[in-house]
Order: sequence, then structure tokens, then C-alpha cells
Amino acid sequence: MTTDGMLRLFTLREGRQEKMPLVLLHGFPLDHRMWHDVTDLLAGDRTVLAPDLPGFGASPTGPDIARTLSADVATPSVDVMADGVAAVLRAEGVERAVVAGLSMGGYVAMALLERHPDLVAGIGLVDTKSTADDDGARAKRFEVARTVRAEMRVDAVFGMRTSVLGATNRIARPDLVERIERWIRDQGPEAVAWAQEAMADRPDRTRVLEGYTGPAVVVVGDEDELSPVPAAEHMVGALREAELVVVRGAGHMTPNESPEPVASALATLLRRADRAAVPGQA
Repeated sequence: MTTDGMLRLFTLREGRQEKMPLVLLHGFPLDHRMWHDVTDLLAGDRTVLAPDLPGFGASPTGPDIARTLSADVATPSVDVMADGVAAVLRAEGVERAVVAGLSMGGYVAMALLERHPDLVAGIGLVDTKSTADDDGARAKRFEVARTVRAEMRVDAVFGMRTSVLGATNRIARPDLVERIERWIRDQGPEAVAWAQEAMADRPDRTRVLEGYTGPAVVVVGDEDELSPVPAAEHMVGALREAELVVVRGAGHMTPNESPEPVASALATLLRRADRAAVPGQA
């Protein structure tokens, strides 16, 4: 699916129109393709949608999306990502959806929950965190953005092809290391730099989770070094109706390292959201 000036939205699976769709938001610095492993394991009666976030994959750049939304073009922002997701979903007639995001996609899901709560019927937070970056992490993001722009190459983030994996799979899954590297190489330098700056300036959204009363699931790999288990437990503590799923032997990329438990967790979340949508059921 595509609309001029909006994010590119992909239909990973066609399902029944009467069922709320599942919307999957990718991590950094990847695109919608990272969700194929999970989608292949989900039941076939649910539409699954996945946008490429600003500048990644086939989508327009962050400044182009901001301009379309009449937002501040000069300020990279996770809010612009979320508003872009909301705009393309509404353009496709989606009024309510279950939304799940990994890492950066989780930041966008939480921004969507805050800015467009009417769209979110259930939320899945996968290997992500609700807190803001500390000063050191924030400075590192800005440094990476400067380097990528100066070199006009994405080499500065190639190390993520291994750091996003758990210690087990860095050695056991060279095929996965190669696949993630291919995905990273497919992204443009401006997208990588813009997203780093956007994530550096994101706020703490724990309070958003505290105010959410709908169904939620939090998934984390027990070997995740970027968004570790304590960060997942923090989000579960803030949410009222959240299930915690810890994936053994996986790092930050649970949807690719161990897609079965991720798909199972999302399937349960979808059933809970369906029940919550029917008066008198929970």
C-alpha cells in the first residue's frame, strides 16, 4: 500500500475484514522485512500490516514525512514517526488495531499510544524500553548521527549486526548475522542519522503506560543487552494488564532469533484485544 507523501505500508498477510489488524513496527536500522519470520507463524485469518518508518526501506525521509504532516521539519522526532503511522493507517481505513513494535518500533508504539490512543486496541512491546536515554547513550546517538552524515555511509552502525543478537546466536547463527547486515546495508545514511537523533530526544513514556488500561504484552530476550530484562520488568510494572514473556537464548532480535514465542505472545494479545472489544467480555 502506498499514498503520496506518507509512509509505505506493506500488507504482510491478508485476513478477514471484520478482525482488527495487527500492525508491526520495525527496529533500528532495519525495515518491515524483519517481521516476516513472525508473520509466517501467525494464523492466516488476521490482516498483518507493517510500515517502513521514515527514511527506511521504501518510505520517504523523516523531513518529508514531517512536511506532509505540517510538523517541524528541523527536529527529528519519534512523534513524527508515530503521527506518520497514524496517518497512513487512517488513510487505509484502519480505525483500531493491535500495535506491536521492536526497539525503535516500541518507542513509536508508545508514542502512538500517547498521541493517537483511539487507534490502539492492544500493545506489544518487544525488546524495547519506556525510559529515555541517559546522557551517555544520548551523546553516543548524536555522535553516530554526525559520523554517518559526514561519511554518507552506514558503516558506523554495522556493529549492530552482532550486538543486536544474543551471545548464543552471535556464534550459532552466522546466517542471521549476514541477514541483519544485508538489511542494514539497504538503509540510507540520512535515515540512520535522522532516526538516531529522533531516538536521542525521545521522552520517558512510562507515565503513558501507567495510564493505559487495555491488553498488553512485553517480550524480551534473556540475552538482550540493549533493552535488558529489567527494562521489560519496568514496563510490566507500569502497565495494568500486561503479560511478560522472556525468550530464552535470544537477544534484542527475538522476532528473528526465536520467532515462535514472539508469534505466540502476539497471538494471545490479539485474542485478548478481540475479547476486550466485545462488551461484557475481557
